[in-house]
Amino acid sequence: MSAAPEHAPRMAQLSLGDRLGPWMPLLLVPVLVVLGFLAIPSTSSWLTLTVSGLAMGMMIFIMASGLTLVFGLMDVINFGHGAFVSVGAFVGISVLLLMGHMVEAPSLVLNLTAVLVAVIGAMAATGVMGWAFEKVIVKPVYGHHLKQILVTMGGLIVVEQLIIVLWGPEEIYITRPEALQGAITFAGAALEKYRLVAVVVGLAVFAAMRFVLRRTKIGLIVRAGVQNGEMVQALGYRLRLVFIGVFIAGSALAGLGGVMWGLYQEVITAHMGNQAMILIFIVVIIGGLGSVEGCFIGALLVGLMQNYVAFLEPKLALISNIGLMVAILMWRPMGMIPVVKAK
Repeated sequence: MSAAPEHAPRMAQLSLGDRLGPWMPLLLVPVLVVLGFLAIPSTSSWLTLTVSGLAMGMMIFIMASGLTLVFGLMDVINFGHGAFVSVGAFVGISVLLLMGHMVEAPSLVLNLTAVLVAVIGAMAATGVMGWAFEKVIVKPVYGHHLKQILVTMGGLIVVEQLIIVLWGPEEIYITRPEALQGAITFAGAALEKYRLVAVVVGLAVFAAMRFVLRRTKIGLIVRAGVQNGEMVQALGYRLRLVFIGVFIAGSALAGLGGVMWGLYQEVITAHMGNQAMILIFIVVIIGGLGSVEGCFIGALLVGLMQNYVAFLEPKLALISNIGLMVAILMWRPMGMIPVVKAK
């Protein structure tokens, strides 16, 4: 009998590209910031635009995060998501107008209290609206994407018309609370106070979502449901209740985003949610459907790209984010950090 050939096991060496692949999406934001620094001649202008882009990205993330979770868990294409943005903005701003004495007071505590009450009111209203929207409009069309697009778009139109009936067809111009007006100067750059607050709120929302999804049992069930809903149900969990909870939470986040977006633009209209849906869908698509982390990175990229390009070449600003989406999908067709669902 001949002896077995001697051989020593060898570990396959990953190429540099394979090792960096999972981390590449995380590098896109700092790379874009550096490119902006090199392209913009004035350091103060670059800093102002960067903070503005981050603030814009954070607000888009807040509006888009609920939509990406809804699609990832429920496989629902909700074109009516913009309705929650609009309703949240109108409810929140209406509450702020009722607390005019607190909004106009030169006190940061009173101003932030008024904004907090407005945000709570907006999130409560859009959360209840989300529950009704899911029960009446979305539930009958589970599993039928074309019908979902049609009925949710119809729901958006109905909600927009209801807003016009309740608040009127005219644009409503608003003034930010006294303490959130103006800017501070840092390194020669003017940084708007409200945009700094928006960055902080966006980071807090992202951290809270990460904690819930990664460190809690309900988060584990949600992530497992995104990966393999049938297995989760086989283990005895009532995924239907999770569906409803995620839809309500996503609607409430859209309401929060609506209030912040309205204060950011200082004007609200019945169609503002529909207009924001373009940026929201771009963020959800390039981030990877169902991925909160991808949605966060995508929103920052969109916000920074919009501000940098608008400063450098205003005529290209309208198509800059479309170009960003095309480039990322050519690189990663499923988005930057896709959540793969078992079929």
